[in-house]
Order: sequence, then structure tokens, then C-alpha cells
Amino acid sequence: MNGKARQRANVRSAVFTAAALLTAIVVARADDGAIISRWYSALLVADRTELADLLADDVRIKLDDLGITQGKQEFIASLDEWGAVAGAAIRHRIEKSEGGVTTVIACYDFPDNDMLVQETFAVANNRITASSQAAIAENCEGY
Repeated sequence: MNGKARQRANVRSAVFTAAALLTAIVVARADDGAIISRWYSALLVADRTELADLLADDVRIKLDDLGITQGKQEFIASLDEWGAVAGAAIRHRIEKSEGGVTTVIACYDFPDNDMLVQETFAVANNRITASSQAAIAENCEGY
């Protein structure tokens, strides 16, 4: 193989490798988005089994406005106290996803009020490993 042919083969190999890497990144982001969608669906109906499946055993869930950080079992147990999901709706959109961290804007529409929050999820191995939530508005007008 002459020098130019070898150079073309190297360029093709580099392009193929870059395309494969880009595809893997896009698939990972899509998987994170699917996990986030499953999260909100499970949260809305307080599906403890689904939430337990989505959360890593060592997850840390931080509720900034309440000054609370919970582990997996604490969070799932707290669903009984929350009780606000009946008649509620949750709309969400992914703002950005980078390096296994996804930032979401979510509107929690409760029967008597609504609230706009920013939530951040760290995802690894198809599990949520960390989450934080902070209110950004007392209503969802900015959604």
C-alpha cells in the first residue's frame, strides 16, 4: 500500500471511530432521557417498585428548598408522607445533558397549586446516582 492509500485508510478509520463514539454518546443521552421520563411517570403514581429500580442503592436525593438529603429507602418511605400526587400532573423538559448529568425543568401541577423546579440527575449504569431539586418559581407560568 502506498503512502496516499495508507493515509486514506487512516482517515477512514479515524472518521469511523469518531462516528462510533458520537453514536455511543447520543445513545447514552437518549438512555438518560428515557430514565428521566420513567422517573417522572413513576413519581406521579408513587410506583415504589419502579422508583426502587431506577435509583442506585447509594443514591443521594437532595431537596434544596427543604434542606433535606435522603437515601434510597428514606426517599421511597417519604412518598407516604408526600401524598400530593393524587390529581397532579408533572411536565418536564431536558435543558441539557452532559457527562452523565442531566438538568431538567419540571412543572409540578398539583390540584391546588403548581410549582416550577430545576432538577439535576446524575445517571450511571442506567440508575440515578444523585438528584437535586430546587424551586425556581411558585407557579409554572415560565414553563
